[in-house]
Amino acid sequence: MGAKRAFAHPSEAEVARIFDYYRVRYEYEPRSFPIAWDDEGRVVESFTPDFYLPDYDLYVEVTVLKQSLVTRKNRKVRLLRTLYPHVSVKLLYNRDIRALFAKYGVVAGG
Repeated sequence: MGAKRAFAHPSEAEVARIFDYYRVRYEYEPRSFPIAWDDEGRVVESFTPDFYLPDYDLYVEVTVLKQSLVTRKNRKVRLLRTLYPHVSVKLLYNRDIRALFAKYGVVAGG
């Protein structure tokens, strides 16, 4: 399971609680993937998924942000999938998070 830590957003902590409860091993923000470079080849943009589930070889990104920021994350996930086709990533939207919370009896913030 994941180590106790501070998460960037409360929804990440809640998803981690579900992983912990069901004994799903995860790593929090273990790797950043470069997704854009300048003309000299320097990384100018990267994407760091929230979780990595080693038993499933799957990265999970949680987003409950406003639509303009969700659009930006969608673009980053598309770039990641194009540049790293061997990497599996799942983007969990606000509706997905709410459904998980309801299904597993998680009270947001609790």
